[in-house]
Amino acid sequence: MANEALLEEQREETRLIIEELLDDGSDPDALYTIEHHLSCDSFDALEKAAVDAFKLGYEVTEPEELELEDGSKVMCCDILSEGALNAELIDAQVEQLIDLAAKYNVDYDGWGTYFEDPDAEDEDDEDGDYIDEDDTGTRH
Repeated sequence: MANEALLEEQREETRLIIEELLDDGSDPDALYTIEHHLSCDSFDALEKAAVDAFKLGYEVTEPEELELEDGSKVMCCDILSEGALNAELIDAQVEQLIDLAAKYNVDYDGWGTYFEDPDAEDEDDEDGDYIDEDDTGTRH
């Protein structure tokens, strides 16, 4: 079970992130890519945590080496999901990933996402699709 103090800190952070995004005008109805951050000084431990996260249905980025301010280096990766800005759902993911990180002695470094412009054109909007008059439908 995850450290309750860390979970409470993350719950507060989740609500703050969501509030700030919405206050800045981010689209409340958009699907957001949620990036959970993991880091560790052991590539093997990080890799095991990443594999388990993948098995749980998350997308996982390639591990990267990051140099910290003190000159030390850590390996890090992002665990990705897509969903609404729903604090309870994000809390559940955070708890699941904190437990996973603890299993492999990996650090859970919080989560983030990006601003979603409510006035942006929808990529799936057929009105904005380019129609190639010469396209016969045949693919090579």
